[in-house]
Amino acid sequence: MAKRPVPKYDFKAFGAAIKEARKGRKESRKKVSDEMYISPRYLANIENKGQHPSLQIFYELVARYNISVDQFFFPDNEAGKSTQRRQLDTLLDNMSDAGLRIVAATAKEVVEVESEKD
Repeated sequence: MAKRPVPKYDFKAFGAAIKEARKGRKESRKKVSDEMYISPRYLANIENKGQHPSLQIFYELVARYNISVDQFFFPDNEAGKSTQRRQLDTLLDNMSDAGLRIVAATAKEVVEVESEKD
């Protein structure tokens, strides 16, 4: 039986998102690879070359960095939350009420300033 001709998915955008999220949390590649029991080279190849991660590593990276995979698999569908929104939700979940009031006031001001531009 012949193999079905299917183009391989390009994981470069996913790798770039993982790298950005890792750096955003100020985590070294060594720290992450030690905690995930993978080699630093494997993680570097995922981040820089778009190497296909195993399903388990893919899942662990997505969960670790709160990455929305919808943006990669369904780029034309904006119904799901973006990675930035998911990461912001995580930050908000860990804030006190005082912190939430500050963020809410800041967000309201940003919306007001942006609406004045239009």
